[in-house]
Amino acid sequence: MSVDHAEPVAVERVAAPSRRRGGGRGGRWWIPWLFLAPALVLFLYFKFVPMADALVMSFQNVRPFLGNQWVGADNYAKVVTSDGFQQAAWHTVLLALFQTVGSMLLGLILALLMEGQSRKLSFIRSAAFLPVVVPMAVVAELWRIIYHPTGDGMLNSLIGIVGLGPSGFINDPHTSMASVIVTGVWRGAPYDMMIFLAGLAGVNRDLYEAAIVDGASRMRRLLHVTLPGLRSVFTILFILAAIRGLRVFTEVFLLTNGGPNGSTEVVMTLITKLGLEQNRLGVASAGAVLLFLATLLLTVLVSILRSRKSQ
Repeated sequence: MSVDHAEPVAVERVAAPSRRRGGGRGGRWWIPWLFLAPALVLFLYFKFVPMADALVMSFQNVRPFLGNQWVGADNYAKVVTSDGFQQAAWHTVLLALFQTVGSMLLGLILALLMEGQSRKLSFIRSAAFLPVVVPMAVVAELWRIIYHPTGDGMLNSLIGIVGLGPSGFINDPHTSMASVIVTGVWRGAPYDMMIFLAGLAGVNRDLYEAAIVDGASRMRRLLHVTLPGLRSVFTILFILAAIRGLRVFTEVFLLTNGGPNGSTEVVMTLITKLGLEQNRLGVASAGAVLLFLATLLLTVLVSILRSRKSQ
């Protein structure tokens, strides 16, 4: 009998230190948060606190040094019924749509051309990715030089070879929006290319071999193997590119600042002018909140559609 009772006691003694060690690890759960605390505090102070202030200011008539007045939804009514805001919203949608489609299409083409493990391809991929890492101020200045409106401008010289007359590009209301879209596509396509390359690496190679055995052409392999395998990548890129397009500001601000004659005015540049130039901070905050809600709504809708398709 004594021998029978000794074994569980021994097991219990062996298990006890492991429970103590587990409890020690569980008691130190706060250590990672301690390391993250400085960054989280800065993120809270410079991100979420200004967002909360903007939400409050959107319901107020902001009067520096005089005290703010509560005006309710008047700021939102002014924004929604304003012709300038409606035009800027339409420009933003156009810019987001064409930049999203253009950058994804060009990024997919570049990814298909540069897929592989060759050292030459690695160098070409790195060179193609350079527009993403170059500061937007440098990119804007580069394209301002390319778009120089005179006949001896860089792009005008090229199109003059085929007999086309000089264009004003960003200085012409009829071509300014297309010029900004081209700049955005040129800068966004390499980013999409790298994500497409990562997605292509995950496509099942057995499907390609089976398609080749069945006699499928290269185009049919692209349509029935490659594109279905990149469905999740398309969803992610669409969300990222759409958000980037809706929040477009830097390239428009540096290239045209909304001109000429408001032909490239987008919501972000309009909000900046309302808040910083006209000192209508309440109305500008209302516009910023509406833009945030539109971005959030788009993200939620795409996520819901994706979850339904996966089911």
